[in-house]
Amino acid sequence: MQKKKLNLLCTYQPAPGLVAVQQDCLSLIKFGIINLTAGKNIDLPVLTDRETALVVLSGVFTLNACGKEFIFGERKDVFSGKPFCAYIPAGSACSLKAQTGGEIAVTTAPGKPGKPFRLLTPGDSKEKKIGRDNFTRTAFIFLDDEVQADNLFIGEAIVPSGNWASFPPHRHDFDNLPVEVDMEELYFFRFNPPNGFGIQKSYNDSRSLDETVTVRHNQAVCLTEGYHPVVNAPGYTMYYLWIMAGKNRKFLSVMDSEHAWIVK
Repeated sequence: MQKKKLNLLCTYQPAPGLVAVQQDCLSLIKFGIINLTAGKNIDLPVLTDRETALVVLSGVFTLNACGKEFIFGERKDVFSGKPFCAYIPAGSACSLKAQTGGEIAVTTAPGKPGKPFRLLTPGDSKEKKIGRDNFTRTAFIFLDDEVQADNLFIGEAIVPSGNWASFPPHRHDFDNLPVEVDMEELYFFRFNPPNGFGIQKSYNDSRSLDETVTVRHNQAVCLTEGYHPVVNAPGYTMYYLWIMAGKNRKFLSVMDSEHAWIVK
């Protein structure tokens, strides 16, 4: 896919309704947050050429999608239990009403009508312990290649105090099945306590891309290419919602050869 110019860091400023967080620094992914108080509702625009995924960050909602009504979410915050996720195919109507106050991450990517609607509950998440020593994380994968979609592939990660994640550094820049897939990515971060922070790096083999930024609560990084390890400050728990998009929807990547020895 065509790579867009790096614009690594975006910040979510909480406000009622749908707040755009990232709209133009990635080729495929657009990302925002829906913030509703109890009793409030929102109708999402019908997108004829984009698929949508909704991930509950907190709260309980009533979801109306594709002519059906569902109870959507039962989560205090992102550190309390596995997520609910809804996949809304292109061309479909969708509305939400908050039973409690809460937030929903909303992401879209190019798509065509015809895919089935899917409601993914906490029981649908695949839990994986990844890494060891001080580079460990727990991943929850839910909108994966077993769900019919055009581009989106989504999960969450919990990173313990002082640990690295996405380490050894890996990339997914080229369609080279079954070794690697070309998928851009966005990380959206939260910390417990919320004054925590992490350090995100993004670099490629030639080092024509070599960026390092501090990431904080309610910030997102746009990962257009390259390796992208991140480390969590001691004393905090790091959460990130990871959203990948590309035509070959697989959990495949290539490690940086300089650091691959660590797991060998």
